[in-house]
Amino acid sequence: MADTERIAVVAGASGFVGRALVRALEAEGRTVRTIGRGGHARWDDPASIAAAIDGADLVVNLAGKSVNCRYTDPHRDEILRSRVDTTRALREAIAASARPPRVWMNASTATIYRHATDRPQTESTGELGTGFSVDVAREWERELFAGDLPATRRVALRMAIVLGDGPATRLLFLLARLGIGGPQIDGWWFPHRRYRGIGSAPSGDGRAPRHRTGGRQRFSWVHIDDVIAAIRFLETRDDIDGVVNVASPNPSDNRTLMRTLRRIVGARFGLPAWRFMLEPAMWVIRTEPELVLKSRWVVPERLIAAGFRFSRPALLEALQDVAPRR
Repeated sequence: MADTERIAVVAGASGFVGRALVRALEAEGRTVRTIGRGGHARWDDPASIAAAIDGADLVVNLAGKSVNCRYTDPHRDEILRSRVDTTRALREAIAASARPPRVWMNASTATIYRHATDRPQTESTGELGTGFSVDVAREWERELFAGDLPATRRVALRMAIVLGDGPATRLLFLLARLGIGGPQIDGWWFPHRRYRGIGSAPSGDGRAPRHRTGGRQRFSWVHIDDVIAAIRFLETRDDIDGVVNVASPNPSDNRTLMRTLRRIVGARFGLPAWRFMLEPAMWVIRTEPELVLKSRWVVPERLIAAGFRFSRPALLEALQDVAPRR
């Protein structure tokens, strides 16, 4: 191996964020080793993971089952397992490595914060929520920061909904095209326990939350280009570790989001969708109303303080850019 070779390891490279990251790293002339389906290493082969990590400068873990599904018991278990087990496998490989990476960034989610309509959630003042999605994020981050890795800086990327060629963006454009691109409004529905807590310390009371937001629930988002730029920026900042919110500094709300989508797709109208309408519709397309009903109000305090410049901070511009890729 040449002394000048720069090696990056990307786990979960088959997802749309992973594919974009691999392209960006390779464009810089870096050697990229991948872990996962069709990669240089497999999750069921610890030796191959250790070999992939040895001598790398950067490790980025984006592995995990998509949350764009129904939260059935098997899916709930796999969402948690796919995140915690892969993170543990990387941590154990890094701990045993003779040449550990200088930086390890692990995906997390901005959904870890509570349903917020009163104020934005930052890394320093944010309050964690309760229930399934929050517990998954807690366990995920707990595994990332467990143990002692003195040679490796660790960063949890608390990503908002990523706009790009991914499932969340496709769902939003689909709703607008189907004529149900009005605001999504929470309300009554039959009790269920799909959002109950999970993991080593399940949180919440097990009931599905319901909030009277009238379609004004906040929508935090980030363009795929800014996700990649943030990862590259954080790699250079030896002074930043721990949790980092990766979200646009300009969160929107649900009504503005849906109005913007209708404008882009040329939909003349968008019917408002109350929960009693959303539940059966989301069942048909096999996803969860939580993805559009939870109020996510997250801002990137640490990135802004560090001088990071967002290339696509405005919602309209970001959605217009990703619309052709949907």
